[in-house]
Amino acid sequence: MGTDSRAAKALLARARTLHLQTGNLLNWGRLRKKCPSTHSEELHDCIQKTLNEWSSQINPDLVREFPDVLECTVSHAVEKINPDEREEMKVSAFIFFVSSFLSACSVLGVAQLDSVIIASPPIEDGVNLSLEHLQPYWEELENLVQSKKIVAIGTSDLDKTQLEQLYQWAQVKPNSNQVNLASCCVMPPDLTAFAKQFDIQLLTHNDPKELLSEASFQEALQESIPDIQAHEWVPLWLLRYSVIVKSRGIIKSKGYILQAKRRGS
Repeated sequence: MGTDSRAAKALLARARTLHLQTGNLLNWGRLRKKCPSTHSEELHDCIQKTLNEWSSQINPDLVREFPDVLECTVSHAVEKINPDEREEMKVSAFIFFVSSFLSACSVLGVAQLDSVIIASPPIEDGVNLSLEHLQPYWEELENLVQSKKIVAIGTSDLDKTQLEQLYQWAQVKPNSNQVNLASCCVMPPDLTAFAKQFDIQLLTHNDPKELLSEASFQEALQESIPDIQAHEWVPLWLLRYSVIVKSRGIIKSKGYILQAKRRGS
């Protein structure tokens, strides 16, 4: 095992939390040697490459400190938005699991996100998603809208009944609902009619049901830092962000932010 891997292994053996930022994926060539066929493959590759870059640049002082929270990022890949250009950009985030909204703002150097879409919360097999599952997550987003940290909030993979129940209950109404292309080639007529009536934008996506599984995250850790006790680490939340130039409709920046914890910590 190389010196870099030994340092990373020692830090991860003591840390309780890992906070990983991929930086702007458009900025450098981590993914250019091969084109990921799925978002899951892209994310796995991002985690692995970011860990590799981070472990090769560990400051010796960090090893002596053994911090509880490890900030795993590569400084030259992180790109903040120029304040003078902020009005020209649309900043969006897609939240998987329960996420820290402030992380996206900090990484991008903005005080407000234009749009946040939340993935359906994880539920046990055989259990139907209900309003009760959505409410605690939606209330968090409503608080951020009311404090002017987010402009608009949306949902993902809700059918007409679920979307209607959320709309009727919520103080801050969803302005969009993303539908998975794999489960629906044509938008259901009842969902389309309801969305049109209440001015809810219907969008499509092709994310898998589980973008980052526990096993996939542990595999990326193991590949990057051999002999690490990867099974001790579990992902807590994941956020994907994008920055789009409004006038041109092109992506200026995109990346992932995730947080993981060590079991028992």
